[in-house]
Amino acid sequence: LLQSGWQSRLAGLKTLLFNVSRAVTRDVLINFSPKEGPSRLNSTEKGKAGKIHFPREIFQSLGSQTVRVVVTVLNIQQLGMFKEVNQTGQVLDNTVVGITVGESSVSGLQEPVQITFPHGELPQVSAVPALTAAPGPLAGQAGGWRSSGCVTQPGDKGTVCSCDHLTFFTLLLNPALDSSTARALLAVATAGCGVAMAFSIFTVAFCIFVRCRFRLEETVRTNLGLHLNLVGSLLLLNLAFLLNTGLAGRASPSTCRVLGGLTHYCLLCCFTWTALEGCQLYVLFVKVLGTYIHHYLAKLCLLGWGFPALVVGVAGALGSYGEYSIQTMDHQAIAHLCWITSKYLLVHYITNCGYFGLIFLFNMAVFGVVTHKSCSLQGTGAVQGHRKPWKVALVAAGLFCLLGATWALAFLTYGISSAAVLYLFTILNSLQGIFIFIWLVVLYYPKTKESTGSLSYIIRHDKTTTASQD
Repeated sequence: LLQSGWQSRLAGLKTLLFNVSRAVTRDVLINFSPKEGPSRLNSTEKGKAGKIHFPREIFQSLGSQTVRVVVTVLNIQQLGMFKEVNQTGQVLDNTVVGITVGESSVSGLQEPVQITFPHGELPQVSAVPALTAAPGPLAGQAGGWRSSGCVTQPGDKGTVCSCDHLTFFTLLLNPALDSSTARALLAVATAGCGVAMAFSIFTVAFCIFVRCRFRLEETVRTNLGLHLNLVGSLLLLNLAFLLNTGLAGRASPSTCRVLGGLTHYCLLCCFTWTALEGCQLYVLFVKVLGTYIHHYLAKLCLLGWGFPALVVGVAGALGSYGEYSIQTMDHQAIAHLCWITSKYLLVHYITNCGYFGLIFLFNMAVFGVVTHKSCSLQGTGAVQGHRKPWKVALVAAGLFCLLGATWALAFLTYGISSAAVLYLFTILNSLQGIFIFIWLVVLYYPKTKESTGSLSYIIRHDKTTTASQD
């Protein structure tokens, strides 16, 4: 039922042609590789070749008794073909696979054709299935790659593209960081961390000065204690990052594991204190009349510094830490960090991405409730006086920093615009210490007469109102 065909092997172009009977009872499998081209299933490099799976329904639905199938593997670098204007992605191994069945175009397949593109670990890229449209609908208009009609299933050793039509296929990879961009980002992050450390020290000194010099309400003292611990975690995180970038690549494996664990611990402490800031904001503005907790701040410290240590201890016991390399598309290392190794990326996704994702959703919900409650107080006349717009904007921006909104940009660092988002993410998080310092000085520095628009006044009035209603 599957008739033998012939092969063409020219420079950059390899073709397999064969006939398939309409009465075929089994699916048709073809192997291909960039070097060897397309061939029968049992005659290519084992474990390294790609695969094309033709469902038998394709041939059974055609009118003729025998249909000709042409499979072509092209090296577009050698042939100088399929070069799209302003293309940002890179074609995997410069390989394009063309499939033709019969004399007419085939589309709308119920059982899709599956093309498996083999590859190793893809460094810092996201794979996109793509097909090329031949010349455009207007004369002289160029075609281009698009992903419609294909579903991608990435894997460790290959990516499977299931498509409901037949044309030319490839795997288009979004560009990884090039060496110049990576070095620029590293320089920006290093300078930003140095500045952030200086302002974090100023912030710690300011918080200690205010707590010791002025008589403050217990609520305000607790808030300052929370801010002090958050800024302390940011200070340690910046310090750990500077040590990491300075020692990675030269440290011994054991030292690198310790440094990776330390950096992960500081990051988790920062996330945890961000969550505790959200919880405290919820208690002050929503719960209002909570029960008194003995040694409240000390217990928060135990949670804020102890829980990350537990997580890092478990991750370290699993052997998750070591040298992590940031690579280009051709697997050239452009930066080394002591971090969670590629083998344990699941640890990163759970403890960093998943953990922060939950914290961010909770904190944004709290921020929405607080904003609504503040507007309600303004509408009922509870808050007297006029607050300058720039101060209102500064308070909102400060709350955003405290609640970790700038870290959420990490979820947007994928795709063709990732470089711009990475710059924004690096700059904003490097300057987070400066933002918090300015916010604390403007909001918390004691005035000769307390403003009726201040945060502490709103909290106290809300407590009084709630108590009278009860």
